Amino acid sequence: MTEIPATMRQLRSLVTPERELRLSVEAVDTPPPGEREVLVRVETAPVNPSDLGLLLAMADVSQAVAGGSLDDPTVTAPIPEPVMRSLAARVGEAMTVGNEGAGVVVAAGASPEAEALLGHKVGFIGGATYGEYCLASPRMCLQLPEGANAVDGASSFVNPLTALGMVETMRNEGHTGLVHTAAASNLGQMLNRICLADGVPLVNIVRRPEQARLLREQGAVHVCDSSESTFEVDLVTALKNTKATLAFDAVGGGTLAGQILNAMEAAIVAPDAPYSRYGSDVHKQVYVYGALDPRPIELRRRFGFAWGVGGWLLTPFLARTSGEDLVRLRQRVAAELTTTFASHYTDQISLREALDVETLHRYARQATGEKFLLRPQR
Repeated sequence: MTEIPATMRQLRSLVTPERELRLSVEAVDTPPPGEREVLVRVETAPVNPSDLGLLLAMADVSQAVAGGSLDDPTVTAPIPEPVMRSLAARVGEAMTVGNEGAGVVVAAGASPEAEALLGHKVGFIGGATYGEYCLASPRMCLQLPEGANAVDGASSFVNPLTALGMVETMRNEGHTGLVHTAAASNLGQMLNRICLADGVPLVNIVRRPEQARLLREQGAVHVCDSSESTFEVDLVTALKNTKATLAFDAVGGGTLAGQILNAMEAAIVAPDAPYSRYGSDVHKQVYVYGALDPRPIELRRRFGFAWGVGGWLLTPFLARTSGEDLVRLRQRVAAELTTTFASHYTDQISLREALDVETLHRYARQATGEKFLLRPQR
């Protein structure tokens, strides 16, 4: 049995009353598992956009400054005054970070489902995966298939279940095709592979020509580059071909959501259709699930009255999904972990390297196609 140390290192994010973000690696007690919990020795944990929101607290990381000592480094960065109002509830609390990861279960509670995982490699959701050890519920663990390693399993929850959740939402709400923005991301590439395998029409929206080439090389049929002068025409053409009326938008701010709705309406209404001041009666929906653009959402309405813009997150989706369907989705992830649901990483960094200012600037950019992997045991 692996010896479990009494203390461990854990990355913490603190917002101070002085409008400052402080990142540090703290020595904390290694938590014992409860009856229905397992303790995972964390080998890998991805840096997802959802993690960065908590980790960086919308601080101005361009002004980040290294501090502390060689053994106990810190990073501080100022937080804009308007942002502090939304952070009032977390001022003074050093918060744990990290939604998912992978590693080996080294201790387990007395429940049968916990004991069954002892000694096994798992991917898991834990809420504090940016540390050397993390507690998790057995229900939130995915036993990795034979031959898979911790790098394979690091991103086995958030992106795979988000991509599958988008397709499930499409079917549950009666749509027959999808639009996805920031589509060259790891998640976007997964969604493209799922849609190709399942015969789901998909319109991929990207922001650069090289991203469009990447997706086309992976078999994507409909790719629209928002940097091109023909973007809006290309988008209407793709929507006519796919009949997609549901979009998932990772960008969030600016005009893109409105452009998608207008293009959906233009694809639905024939040029010679009789005039209607109310537009088509086909419902068009955009779900915002990211915030790559922090600006307000701007809608210039040419899409009638049958439309909606709302938020979509993985956790509420999982909460309203039946246990039987969750098992089905997780079984698919396990079976296709190194194919459909494979993730690729720009760099692998230690807890201490995560506090290097230059490295921080790199992973804070959230550049499409760039993904960082934390290795807490380094």
